[in-house]
Amino acid sequence: MSSRILRLDFVSDIVCPWCLIGLANLERALATVGDAVATELVFHPLQLNPGLPPEGELVADNIARKYGITPKQARERGGGVRAAAAEAGVSMARRSDRIYDTFDAHRLLHWARREGGELALKHALLAAYFTHGRNVSDHAVLADAAAEAGLDRAAAADVLARGAFATEVHDDEIEWRSEGITSVPTIVIDREFVISGAQEPARLERALRKLAAR
Repeated sequence: MSSRILRLDFVSDIVCPWCLIGLANLERALATVGDAVATELVFHPLQLNPGLPPEGELVADNIARKYGITPKQARERGGGVRAAAAEAGVSMARRSDRIYDTFDAHRLLHWARREGGELALKHALLAAYFTHGRNVSDHAVLADAAAEAGLDRAAAADVLARGAFATEVHDDEIEWRSEGITSVPTIVIDREFVISGAQEPARLERALRKLAAR
């Protein structure tokens, strides 16, 4: 094993399909390098759609509004994403047709980091949205995801109800935006090397081995 520990800051959002794919590709790369490269993986928020109402917004309408295309054209873009997800080995079986505000989900992830369950909760949240089509702005859905991740559901519900870690999440997102991170997923290695987008596992593996050998 390399004596260096590479810090991997994974900047992402819960409702971003490329973040789902990017995490899967990163985990495949980490599995391939195994003990040859020591890493620490930390998640950070960068919301795609802050301030959406509780019912969210139709994905097609959201994409159309952002990119100046029609909802029909926006729906046609989904095929490429699903193909990439299948190649990465992740499920988008019942991806919701709506996109939601994810601020509370990021608050819960911040809490889960302190509880030692951040990665498990990240997976549970992604599954809630992409596999089960759930509303990931709903506190009951978020508490259920915490329980599925092996965390205490009542404690998670309390974090959500109290509005805990709102300042920390806000400040974390502002910090990464101030560093020039404007798209997700983005992996920042040792606060120095930036990898944007859902890169293929082989490319990530090469980068990890090269940086660990410095």
